[in-house]
Amino acid sequence: MREFSLPALYEVPSDGNLTDLIRRNATQHPDVAVMSRKVAGAWTDVTATEFLAEVRAAAKGLIAAGVQPGDRVALMSRTRYEWVQMDFAIWSAGAVTVPVYETSSAEQVQWILGDSGAVAVIVESEAHALAVESVRDRLPDLKHVWQFDQGAVEQLRTSGAEVTDETVDERSTSAKADDPATIVYTSGTTGRPKGCMLTHRSFFAECGNVVERLKPLFRTGECSVLLFLPAAHVFGRLVEVASVMAPIKLGCVPDIKNLTDELAAFRPTLILGVPRVFEKVYNSARAKAQADGKGKIFDKAADTAIAYSRAIGTPQGASLGLKLKHKVFDKLVYSKLRAVLGGRGEYAISGGAPLGERLGHFFRGIGFTVLEGYGLTESCAATAFNPWDRQKIGTVGQPLPGSVVRIADDGEVLLHGEHLFSGYWNNEEATADALTDGWFHTGDIGTLDEDGYLAITGRKKEIIVTAGGKNVAPAVIEDRIRANALVAECMVVGDGRPFVGALVTLDEEFLGRWAAENGKPAGSTAASLRDDAELLAVVQQAVNDGNSAVSKAESVRKFRVLPAQFTEEAGHITPSLKLKRNVVAKDFADEIEAIYQG
Repeated sequence: MREFSLPALYEVPSDGNLTDLIRRNATQHPDVAVMSRKVAGAWTDVTATEFLAEVRAAAKGLIAAGVQPGDRVALMSRTRYEWVQMDFAIWSAGAVTVPVYETSSAEQVQWILGDSGAVAVIVESEAHALAVESVRDRLPDLKHVWQFDQGAVEQLRTSGAEVTDETVDERSTSAKADDPATIVYTSGTTGRPKGCMLTHRSFFAECGNVVERLKPLFRTGECSVLLFLPAAHVFGRLVEVASVMAPIKLGCVPDIKNLTDELAAFRPTLILGVPRVFEKVYNSARAKAQADGKGKIFDKAADTAIAYSRAIGTPQGASLGLKLKHKVFDKLVYSKLRAVLGGRGEYAISGGAPLGERLGHFFRGIGFTVLEGYGLTESCAATAFNPWDRQKIGTVGQPLPGSVVRIADDGEVLLHGEHLFSGYWNNEEATADALTDGWFHTGDIGTLDEDGYLAITGRKKEIIVTAGGKNVAPAVIEDRIRANALVAECMVVGDGRPFVGALVTLDEEFLGRWAAENGKPAGSTAASLRDDAELLAVVQQAVNDGNSAVSKAESVRKFRVLPAQFTEEAGHITPSLKLKRNVVAKDFADEIEAIYQG
């Protein structure tokens, strides 16, 4: 199939903007908890009425500071309640939000604030403030810097006390559907980040259709979602706006180190994450079972869950014997795994990279269905996702209702719809390259099945062509190899080479466990174990699993375990965990060369 579309389920208001949502919620659901925030270590609800009042008070402070309609105001912070509050406050002042990853370097901060022409920035910490200050002499448009940890919200509330309600009402309604709501800078896997202009229409079309298509997951007064993804990422913004649109209760977690405890305390009904989160849940549970001497039971339970999930997707369904085994393991294993995820949830939405068919079946089999989706910054997050009632594991689902997915002659995925970005800020050339007659060229390679379900098989620019002329899509193999608990990252190489190879980094958490269980010296590191025969055998098994998904010509023949991690600080990965292949290839050129010697 070359093209597929679904009718829209939501009509975008022609003259509205996203601030309409919080006013509507305060009118229609005044006492419903739409937010929850940590106060003295405990989750405390914020009603729709309270949230509107707090947003308006902050917006008054922005207006008093001279922020004008259309001005750009940057937000640099971890994911927290105040991030969401200030996002809506910026819109309520008639301005445009420019998210900045809290891990960004001073150089990246300077580029984003300078390119966007931001007149103000709200940062979280002293470290963020220092990063801004170090480049402020190169930011002539920047007039204000506020800091959450130094009372930014209270300062804005106080300074805006004299601004009238009528002024805020006027500002809140000044932006229309086709005006920019935000400029989100791409992660910049190659070259400088580009600013994607996403309009209020983009978010209405995106979130309105997501909420309608996944209605059972967005029941007002019943459902809740815990956001631990970066709020600066477009996927995080989808969670934020969709939660407010529904509305359902939204909680924000700035640090995922204690994610398990937060899930247990907040008990969300819906989780949104990336594959690495769900891989960690599985690998941690398996490692704990092995440490407790219950590894064989866990593995049998996992195999049963996968078999059960596969069976319920067939016309004949699960056999009686399989149903009985599944019921036993539900009491022994699955219920405990669901409790780790908060105990109330039945669904999760995963994006950012392929989840993997086996893991998809595992989670559905334990009663916690992970719905895979696919999207880009330019598509305002999800442009395809699996419907809750018609999931096809191994695909990223059907197109967002009201949009079209087309497969070009060369296999590239093209998109059309109201949710798409309006162009790149200050970059007409890049906009012209990406948009042709309203169609966005994603750069991804994919296929559509007979029911319009999309499968992503690789990136056009990442296709490796070996010396023998074989085209290889790295993602297929990498995702399978990375599913192994010991593997942190994997990068396939082989462009112009006689065969395909791979660079592998080790997961520090699981390496410690593995080393202890296998009698390795205390304090063993990736550097000290990279040539260990037993460890290499485990990595080889992961490579074998990856190779099983591709032809012999595409399979990894040799690999190198690296002594260190790919890090954001070194420029190897983006804040959204995408590999910067060119940087990795340059920094580890000797390791790649070693693969092809001898």
